[in-house]
Amino acid sequence: MGARYPFYVLADSREGQIKEAEINGTPPSSRPACSNIRHGFVYERATNVTSGSIANNSEIEVIWERWQGQLESLLEKLNATVKKGWKEWDIPRKNQEEWSEEAKKLHAEWWQARIGRQKEMDASILSKSEPVYLYHKPYENKRKVRVAGPFTVESLSPHRVLGVDENDDLIEELDEQGTEYKAKKSFPEMILENLKAAGVQQAHKEDRITFTALTPWPGDLVCADGRYMEVEIEKRAAIFIGPEFGTVQRADLVRAAREAGDGGFDVLIACAFNYEAHTTEFSKLGRIPVLKARMNADLQMAEDLKSTGKGNLFVIFGEPDIDLIHDKDGKLRVKVKGVDVFKPQTGEVVSDNADGIACWFIDTDYNEESFFVRHAYFLGANDPYNALKTTLKVEIDPEAWATLHSDTSRPFDKPQKGRIAVKVINHLGDEVMKVFRLLHL
Repeated sequence: MGARYPFYVLADSREGQIKEAEINGTPPSSRPACSNIRHGFVYERATNVTSGSIANNSEIEVIWERWQGQLESLLEKLNATVKKGWKEWDIPRKNQEEWSEEAKKLHAEWWQARIGRQKEMDASILSKSEPVYLYHKPYENKRKVRVAGPFTVESLSPHRVLGVDENDDLIEELDEQGTEYKAKKSFPEMILENLKAAGVQQAHKEDRITFTALTPWPGDLVCADGRYMEVEIEKRAAIFIGPEFGTVQRADLVRAAREAGDGGFDVLIACAFNYEAHTTEFSKLGRIPVLKARMNADLQMAEDLKSTGKGNLFVIFGEPDIDLIHDKDGKLRVKVKGVDVFKPQTGEVVSDNADGIACWFIDTDYNEESFFVRHAYFLGANDPYNALKTTLKVEIDPEAWATLHSDTSRPFDKPQKGRIAVKVINHLGDEVMKVFRLLHL
């Protein structure tokens, strides 16, 4: 809500249909409009006039014939007045001072008709020519404003490049100081190096997990043994690293937690870029707590980062504490009470209130594939009401804003698919989702 961007006229909207009709000179379409952005916008266009479009335009001859009679009659009268035998191309653009008022009037009328015929022919040529859409110039809808940032598409190569010498032989890792060639580290090695330096950050700065030691572990999914202090007692954490390009599934966490239990670890810390929605409800297997740390996207460039330990590269965001309220009229409401975070330093679960939540969203009919924001609420600090009012440069209805700045949702109907999903985002930008299944509809 900190920036303001133009909103463009959608082709699949009533405004877009009216704009297209205005441009094309045709009646507006009567097709129902759904404001589907996949249909694109209404774009400015240029006319591509070719010799073929002029030669094949039969309307030009009709226009010429309709004006020719009037032009010939005026020309005949003008020649009789000035006593000349001019053809159409001989007539001067300006009149002569010695001409009579009648001659000057006939001369002006002839040129007015001549210009009118040309304008009508030019308009016909433009209307019959092929339009060229200027896709970088959509028409702006001045009555709406967009407060979301521009969309971007980013791509990361899944391939690693190994160094080769002038003979195309693979360069082995060298230990010499300052050497230019050095073999690339594997993805888990880079993650463990940064994990050891940065530790794992939780909701508050004082809750950072700092490892006293982090050594490789010859497991199937558990790849490292991390040591940290808990009330002057050293504890062991099994480290599970998710795929470099992919999503961690619930089954992966279950297998890793079993392996951690067999290895005698005290806790499992999973590090991944993305987690499946259903992993949210999985926080413990037997005696093994499971902490899900979301890795910062900067780690995709871990080779170029310095392991200073100053950044929040690994952040644990706990499970949201949510109540589902059943109203008497059969509708549902959601109340967000806070976030429950497990602290491995003390071994207890600490409940944080709603102040730690920046915003939260509800998909009131979750299909288990895509999350659709059907309800949005903003609990952010620093007075988000004034920030929004400043951005939009308009007055906001306080009653309408009160329905958005709330920890309790507006009532909504029970989901047809039997599930709702709630996504919570904290002030660090980390998000977690919880799915509710309603058995009796």
